[in-house]
Amino acid sequence: MALAASIDSLSVIDHVGNIFTFCGGLGMFLYGMHIMSDGIQRSAGDQMRQLLGILTNNRVLAILVGALITAIIQSSGATTVMVVGFVNAGLMGLGQAVGVSMGANIGTCITAWIVSMESLGDAFQAMSPSLYAPLLIGIGAFFAMFAKKQGKKLAGQILVGLGLLFLGLDFMKDGVSIYTELPIFINAFRLFGENPILGIAIGALVTALMQSSSASVGILQMLASTGGVVTTASAVYISLGSNIGSCVTALISSVGTPRNAKRAAVIHLSFNVIGTILFGVGGFILFRIFHALGEAAINSVGISIFHTIFNIACTVLLFPFADFLVKLSGKLVPEKKKIHRESDTEEKTAYRHLDERILESPAFAVESVRKEVIHMGKVTLDNVRLAMESVYDRDPEKIKKVYENEKTINNLDKILTEYLVKVNNLSLSEDQHFIIRNLFYTINDIERVGDHAENIAEKAEYMFKNDFTFSSMGAEDLKIIADKAIRAYANAVDCRETNSRDSLRKVISMEDDVDMLEEEFRDKHIARLSSGECNTSSGVVFLEIMGDLERISDHAMNIAGYVKDEM
Repeated sequence: MALAASIDSLSVIDHVGNIFTFCGGLGMFLYGMHIMSDGIQRSAGDQMRQLLGILTNNRVLAILVGALITAIIQSSGATTVMVVGFVNAGLMGLGQAVGVSMGANIGTCITAWIVSMESLGDAFQAMSPSLYAPLLIGIGAFFAMFAKKQGKKLAGQILVGLGLLFLGLDFMKDGVSIYTELPIFINAFRLFGENPILGIAIGALVTALMQSSSASVGILQMLASTGGVVTTASAVYISLGSNIGSCVTALISSVGTPRNAKRAAVIHLSFNVIGTILFGVGGFILFRIFHALGEAAINSVGISIFHTIFNIACTVLLFPFADFLVKLSGKLVPEKKKIHRESDTEEKTAYRHLDERILESPAFAVESVRKEVIHMGKVTLDNVRLAMESVYDRDPEKIKKVYENEKTINNLDKILTEYLVKVNNLSLSEDQHFIIRNLFYTINDIERVGDHAENIAEKAEYMFKNDFTFSSMGAEDLKIIADKAIRAYANAVDCRETNSRDSLRKVISMEDDVDMLEEEFRDKHIARLSSGECNTSSGVVFLEIMGDLERISDHAMNIAGYVKDEM
C-alpha cells in the first residue's frame, strides 16, 4: 500500500522524468561500452592483427582468440559477424569458426563481471564503481583532450567509457527502482521463471533488438540489483535466451553470402541452441525439485556466475562434438545443385575477401586489405613476366592476355582504393593510419607497374606486326636488365608481405643495378646503331622497353621504402 501511495503521489512530470532518466542511462551504458571497446581495440591494434596468424586448425587456440576478441569488442554478435566475414573472405575455415564462436560466448562474460562490480558497493561502499565513475570520466577526459601521446589518449578514452558505463547503470537504476516492486514487475519475473520458453524468448528478443547479449545481460543485472525483483529461475532462462538472441546479428549478416559463410552463422546458432536446451531442461528439473531456489532473488554477481558457468560448461561439453556441429550446419544449409559454375574472377575474389563485416574490427580490416594489396602486387608481377615473355616470343596470345590482366589490375585498384577509404574512416591508431596511407601509395605504385607491363606488351605487338627482332647482343642485354627489374619488384612485394629486411636490401641493391645497367646498355645500344648492327625501328623499341623496366624498379623501390618507414 505504501508503495502504491508513493507511486500515486508522483506527477506526470515525475513519471516522464523517470522514463527520460532510464533512457539516458541506457544511452550512457551502451555508449560507454562502445567507446571503451573502441579504445581497447585501438590500443591493441597490432596484437589483434597478429591474432589472424594464430587462427589455425588448433581449436583450443581458436576458442582463446574468440574469447579475447569478444572481450575487447564487447559483443559476441559482432565477433560472429566477423567470423562470417572471415569465412566468406577465405581467411578462416569452418573448423576454426567453431572454436572462435565457442570462445565468443565466453568473452561476453567480461562485461557481466564489470557490471557486477556495482554490487560491491552494497557491502563495501568505498569500493563502489559508481562512486568513482565521475572521477574516471574526469581523468579520462583530461587525458583524451590534453595528452600528447596516443597511448595516453586511448587510456583516457577507455576510462571515459568505463565511467559512462557505471554512470549509465546508476541512471537506469534510479529511473526504474521505484517501479520494480510493483506487482506487474514481480509477477512478470515470476512468470518468466515458471515458464522457461517465455523466459528464453524474452531474453532472445531483447538481445536481438539491442544487438548485444552483453547489454541485455547488463540490464538484467541492473534490475537484479534494484531490490530482489529478479528471481533465480527467471535470470537463468533470460540469460539463456540472450545467448540465442546474440546469433540474430550474424544470421542477418549472412544473408546473401556463399554457403560456407551461412554455415558459420548457423554453427554459432546451433551451439547456443543446444547449450540452451541442455541447461534449460536441467534448470527446469532443478527448479521443480527445489522450488524455493527458483523463486529466490538473485543479484548481479549471481547472474555473472551463472553466465560464466553456462558458457564455459557449454564449450567444454560441446568441444568434442565440433565436427558434428560442422556437419549439422551442412545439413541445415545444404549445397545447391548447379549444372555449371564459372570460376571466380580476381575482382569477385577481392570483393569476397574485402568483406564489409570485417570492418567490425579495424585491426582485422587493416590486415585483410593489406593481404589483398599484396595479392594485387603478385598479379601485377605475373603480368610483367608475361609481358617480357611476349617480347621474347612475339606471341599474340600472350600479348592479348597481358591486356586482359591489365584491366583486372585496374579494377583491383578501384576496389582496393574504395575499401581503403572505408578502413581509413574507422577508429584507427596512428600506426594503423600510417599503414593505410602507405597502402594507398603502394596501390598507386603497383598500378603504375601494371601500366609499364602493358607498355611492354604494346612494344611486343608492334614488333610482331612489323616483323622485326633485336640483335642477339641486344636481346641478351634486355634479358639481363629485365631479370634484375623483375626480381627487384618481386622482392618489393615480398618485403610488403613479410616485412623482410633481407628483401628490402635486395630491392635497394637491384634498383641500383638496374640504373647502372640501363645507362651501360643504352651506350652499348647507341654504339650498335652507329655500327649498323641494329636497325632504327628496333632500336627505339629497345630503349623504350628498357625505360619501362627502369621505371618498374623505381616503383619497386618506392614500395620497399614504405615498408622501411613502417619498420
